[in-house]
Parts: sequence; C-alpha cells; structure tokens
Amino acid sequence: MSKKKIASCRAPNGTAKDVAAAVNALQHGNVIVFPTETLYGLGADALDGAAVEKIFRLKGRDPNQPIPVLVADSEMLHALITDISPLALKMTERFWPGPLTLVLPARQDIPKPLLNASGGVGVRISSQPIATKLVRALGRPLTATSANPAGKEPARTIEAAKNYFNGAVNVFLDGGTLTSKIGSTVVEVTANKIKIIREGDIAASELRRVLGEGKFYQ
Repeated sequence: MSKKKIASCRAPNGTAKDVAAAVNALQHGNVIVFPTETLYGLGADALDGAAVEKIFRLKGRDPNQPIPVLVADSEMLHALITDISPLALKMTERFWPGPLTLVLPARQDIPKPLLNASGGVGVRISSQPIATKLVRALGRPLTATSANPAGKEPARTIEAAKNYFNGAVNVFLDGGTLTSKIGSTVVEVTANKIKIIREGDIAASELRRVLGEGKFYQ
C-alpha cells in the first residue's frame, strides 16, 4: 500500500471493508492503529515475532517492557497461557470484556517480547467493538500497546496517532475520541493472590471490593 494512500477509516463502528483491510495488513506482518476501550493501540499479530518486533521499533520501547495482547475468547486465551487460576477466572467473569489486563503464565512458544521476567503474558478481552471485530476476524491474538512513541502522550484521537506514525503505519481505524486517562489496569496473578502493576481505568478499590483485601500482595 502506498504511503500516500493512508487508510483513515472514520466509521465509529468499523465497517466490514475497513476491518478486512486491517486484517489483510496484519496477515502480511504489518502494524495498524486501532481503537481499544482505553486508548488507541498499535496492533500486530501477536504470534508473529517479526511483527511484534516492529511494534517495539516504532515505539522505541524498552525490549524489557512487554506489551499486552487482546484475545477474542477463552479458546484464544488458552492458546497463550498454561493455566488460569480460580482467582483469575473470577476477575475475567467480573471485568471482561473491559479494561483489565491480567498477567498470566504463558506458554513457551509465544514471542519472547510479550513475556515479563517471570514468564507471564498480559491479556484481556476488549469491550471496544472495532477491536473485538479485528481479533475475531484475524483469529489470532492482537497486540494492544498504546499508539505513541515511548515517553510521549498516548493517542486518544486518530489525528494524534497519525501525527506519531503517519508514513510508518498505513492503516488507521478511527473509533472517535477516547477518554481513558491512563489505560487498562494491569494485574499480575499468582495462584491465590494478585499484584497491581498499574492502576488504570478499573480502580484498585474496585478490585479489593470484588476480591477482598487478603488477595493482594506487594
């Protein structure tokens, strides 16, 4: 696709044609910009190691800072992880689809840049319709790191994302103005307790209300 023919898809619900163009780009190892339920994200096929590396280069991101991924359903989730504890399952039932990223023990065959130091991968099911359509149509997990260079303000509009990545990314899906201030809440899950890595759109107080204070560790 020519750099002069940037695909700016402005339909808030994401037309079938728009989604098909984005999926085609993903299947060819390319990166797209798309809306999540929090911020605009940089999307690549999360099981394509070379495509994941492109994300890190575009952002100038520290390779030791893994990026989260979106899944469509339980089947796709279990293609990434080895196990889901009853505590993690309780959170998925309460907060998914939605802005809660769970760091769960990952399978060994997924790209290393997705893994944290303890071998966990951050996953969630999005509540954003365009993001949901993309993951389902691709049939594979999709990266969902925020669409901004490292250290810059996250993109909350398609215009902001284009200012960052026009010329480097050819497909932009427009989901309107996004209102998240921080992004998803990121929680690492052990068998019986959780650790909040980043408090985002789901407050720590809400997690404590659902899980109980005794389920947290520092």
